Amino acid sequence: MLAISVYVLLGFYLLYVPYSKPYLGIDLIEENGNWVIEHSHDQLVDGQKISAGDIVLKVDNVQIDDISYIKYDFTIRAANSLTILKSNGEKIHITPTGLDFTERFYYILLIPACYYFLTLFVVCYLHYKQKNTSLLRLLILFMLTVSMAYVSIGASGSLDIVGIMVNRGSMLLCLVLLLHFLRNYYSFLNANWLLFNNIKLFYLLPIFAMLLSYIGIINNNLHNLLSYVVLGVFLVLLILILIILLFSYFKFKSPQLKILLNSVMIPFLPFLFLYALPNILFHHPVLSAEISALFLLFIPFSFIFTQLAERLFDIEYHITRLRYYVIFSVIFTAWFTFGLYWIAGKFLTMTIMSGVSLFTFLSLIVLFYIKEKVDYRKRKILFSTKGDYIHQLYTAVDRIGKTIKLDELLEKFAQEVSLHLELEHVFVLTYDYDTNQFTSMVEGKIPINPMLMEDLKLGEIRKIDKVYLAFLHQDAHYKRALVLGHNNSIHLKDEELLWLELLLLYVNNFIENTKMVEELLEELKHMKQADESQLPWLNKLLWLRFEEEKYQLAQELHDTNLQEQLHIAREVDVLINAKDTTEIQQKLVKIHTQMVSSLHDLRAYCENLKPPLLDTLGLNAALEKLIRKVTERANFLLIYTIDRLYLEDERMNLMIYRLFQELLNNALKHSYATTVEIHLKEMDNGFEVIYKDDGVGCNVNDIIVADSMGIRGMQERVKAFDGQFYIDTQVNEGMSIRITVKEGSDTLDNNAHSG
Repeated sequence: MLAISVYVLLGFYLLYVPYSKPYLGIDLIEENGNWVIEHSHDQLVDGQKISAGDIVLKVDNVQIDDISYIKYDFTIRAANSLTILKSNGEKIHITPTGLDFTERFYYILLIPACYYFLTLFVVCYLHYKQKNTSLLRLLILFMLTVSMAYVSIGASGSLDIVGIMVNRGSMLLCLVLLLHFLRNYYSFLNANWLLFNNIKLFYLLPIFAMLLSYIGIINNNLHNLLSYVVLGVFLVLLILILIILLFSYFKFKSPQLKILLNSVMIPFLPFLFLYALPNILFHHPVLSAEISALFLLFIPFSFIFTQLAERLFDIEYHITRLRYYVIFSVIFTAWFTFGLYWIAGKFLTMTIMSGVSLFTFLSLIVLFYIKEKVDYRKRKILFSTKGDYIHQLYTAVDRIGKTIKLDELLEKFAQEVSLHLELEHVFVLTYDYDTNQFTSMVEGKIPINPMLMEDLKLGEIRKIDKVYLAFLHQDAHYKRALVLGHNNSIHLKDEELLWLELLLLYVNNFIENTKMVEELLEELKHMKQADESQLPWLNKLLWLRFEEEKYQLAQELHDTNLQEQLHIAREVDVLINAKDTTEIQQKLVKIHTQMVSSLHDLRAYCENLKPPLLDTLGLNAALEKLIRKVTERANFLLIYTIDRLYLEDERMNLMIYRLFQELLNNALKHSYATTVEIHLKEMDNGFEVIYKDDGVGCNVNDIIVADSMGIRGMQERVKAFDGQFYIDTQVNEGMSIRITVKEGSDTLDNNAHSG
């Protein structure tokens, strides 16, 4: 409150100074002992026109040679009266007012006054309506200081002592406050602060700037030099802040830091490159200080939206939506204006057309906003300001769906909601119908009335006191609700409520499925403890799977070997009834060849179903024979090594053979490789299969989703023996597969994976 009081008193004084003593800013040059106006401002002052070449004789009834600052500044910044000698020898005496220089009047008095009162209104609103936090207090002080720095430009230009000291001190103080704000905000984000924590030392800089300003007022020949010193310190502080924000953004990639960086960088860069740097390096700014400072006015008000949006740095919601509306409104307005000019341009003035275009543009923006509200209320259709909300929803569902236990599912769900909605207190509450009590309650959280849980309906999200209560799941014994603590500090937007509503529906189904999985696992556990061999449902599942395999085998034999046998039978039948016996011998030879080929195919089927060498000569012999057969058919170089394994579980021999068989078949059919490597290596208590080729490769996700190339079958085989399956492939970069299996575990789990 003290800062606001000082702001009010000091602000009125600083606004009165340029009004009482008009700011002129007339540039002079010394010629033959006279002070000549260098630039013509083409302005009427007290009914007289000031032009380049006029000689200034007196300022405020003081001979110009007796004014010390003119010799160092070469500018008449403010005066109540001027005595000028015109080029025609006429001597005139004029009394300027602030209204004579219209452009200067806007920059020095009117715009600063509007900004001053607007800042006062917003600061009072924040002080009385918003929660009192250290970040908010620093934000208020920062806004007041920026306003003081801007409002004092006129008084400083008029060479008022208070105006100069306030202008120089507030220039540095606003950056020190911004630095202090950033340090506290990084702590709020739990981000590493890149500078030392003792920010209080920087508060000596504004005092130092005010001291230098006072010295410059006493000693006019040092005024410009000391002004450049203060401007240089301002430049160093500004660059330091921008470096901190840039490094932090690229390190943490936080959306809050992105908005903060844009809020600081975009307004400061014009002031930095158009005024500060050119003034220090060349003593000639591209834009004047009062014009360049206009860009700085965006800084505090970009911050203020973060408070009005109820959550710090949530301005992105409003900016993105407004930008979306403006783009479409501008396009249509331009098209409408062109059509209006083409049809009725002869009958309409430019003023009328401009008014119609502006009215159309604003009406479209309002119409878009109303349409959004209607779409949400009636059809649950909503414009998303944070990107693809559907994609974000699916991402959250995917992460939540990977859990296999109910407690883990509820915990992960609460974490996803907390992360997305930027809320700290989010938890799942479980209500027991039998005891009418809560069975799960996070310690230290806000208590909930049990009656509220009983009244909560399916799909309902209700705002109650200091929390949001959202229905999650209900069964015969329990009712679960999601609790979002907001402490009256936030209000969830429509798109956030819609996102939460959809996620609740997904999680409701997840809970049901997870409960079924837990019940199944519990049943399997009891079965194992009871030493039962199988369950009835498992027998049914296995029987159906066997029948499916039989059907596939019968279909394959019918389409290949059986068709060949039928063809041979028809050939023999033709020979039996043939009257011409001259070519019987040749046809019998052909039939014999076909029969031998058919027998080879049938034998190959049998060997695929059960390799005979596995039982007689062992795994190594069976693999050697398989590799010889592949080599005969392959058009690539096959490199292989086969270690001799000593496995207690004989089922593993068949699994290894099937893996080799599937990998080599894939190489023959799909790889188009020039070199293929396959190795069987012995490991402690197990084995390892390594496969590599330099073929066309593919996309891992595509082959898994499509269940092609036998990948899923190999994964299932490895998973059945508690093994691990790794695959690495890219299009046109070949394929590599590594399979590791250890003996001693025949449990079914999810350890096999691809990566």
